[in-house]
Amino acid sequence: MVETKRNLYFDTATLYYRAFFAVPESIVAPDGTPSGAVRGFLDMVSTIAKQFPPNQLVFAWDDDWRPQWRVDLIPSYKLHRVEDTAGDSATEEVPDLLSPQITAISMLLDAIGLPRVGQLGHEADDVLGALVAKAGTNCDVVTGDRDLYQLVSDQHSNRVISITKGVKNLEVVDDAFLLAKYGISGEQYVDFSTLRGDPSDGLPGVKGIGEKTAAKLITDFGNVSGLISAAKDESITLAPAVRRNVLESQQYVRAASKVVRVKTTARLPMHLNVPAQVTDHSAVSDLAGAWGIEKHVARLLKTLGISSIA
Repeated sequence: MVETKRNLYFDTATLYYRAFFAVPESIVAPDGTPSGAVRGFLDMVSTIAKQFPPNQLVFAWDDDWRPQWRVDLIPSYKLHRVEDTAGDSATEEVPDLLSPQITAISMLLDAIGLPRVGQLGHEADDVLGALVAKAGTNCDVVTGDRDLYQLVSDQHSNRVISITKGVKNLEVVDDAFLLAKYGISGEQYVDFSTLRGDPSDGLPGVKGIGEKTAAKLITDFGNVSGLISAAKDESITLAPAVRRNVLESQQYVRAASKVVRVKTTARLPMHLNVPAQVTDHSAVSDLAGAWGIEKHVARLLKTLGISSIA
C-alpha cells in the first residue's frame, strides 16, 4: 500500500553497510571495481521511497561517527569498532572494498541534489534527531538502529521504518509496536536502553537488568532518575539485587542516558524537499557510467519524480 507523502529521513550508513554485505562481490563496475553497495543502496532507496513517498527526503551522514563528548562520558563507547584501539586513532573500521563505494554514493547524492547532512560533533543519529525535531510531525526514519526508536511518537505521527529484516520485510515501528515488543513507548526508550545496555555500541547497561526488567522498572518509576531515587529510598519495595546494582551503577546510568539520547542541535539546510531536476547532469551521467549503475539511477529518479533532462 502506498501512503500519502511524509518526511523521509535515511540513516545512510545502515543502508550502504546492508547493501555491501547483501550484494555479492561479483557485482562490479565496468573497470572491475566491486559496485554492489552502490547498486544495492540505490535500489533500497528506490524501493522504500516508492512505498513511502517523500515530501522531504534527507540522507543523514556520519561526519563524526564517535563524537568525543560521548567518549568522554563513556570511554567504551564504540571502542570495539575503532580501527586502532591501541593508539590514538578514532577511525572507524570500514571494509576496504566499501570505502570507495561510500565516496561514490556521497558524490552521486550531491550531484543529483538530494540533501546529505552531517556535522562534526554529531552522529547521523543526531542529525536525524534534529530533522525530526525541526519537522515536528509526519516523519519516517529509515534505519536498522534500535536507538532511534526514541524518535517514535504516535502523538506526532513520527515512526521508524526498520530494515533489520530487510527491505522486503520492512517493519513500521510506532508506539503500539514498541508497547507490544518491549512494553514501553518511544518516549521511554532512552531510559529503557540505558538500563538494558547495547553491546553493539559498547554500552554494558546495568548488571542483571535485561529487557523485561528494564521495561518494568521504567514503567514503575518513570525514568532512570526516578529509579535511582527509589533505589536510595529503603521504604520503596525493590528487589535487593536490583537496588544494589542500580546504586552501584548510578554514575554510569546518568552518563549513559546522555550518550544514548540523540542531540537535536545539528545545523540543517533551509531547503530539504526533493529537487525537481538533477543538479549536476554531467556529474550524474559520469558517475552512473563509471559505476555501471545507469538503470539504478534512472529508477531512483523516476521514483522520486526528478527530471534528468538538462
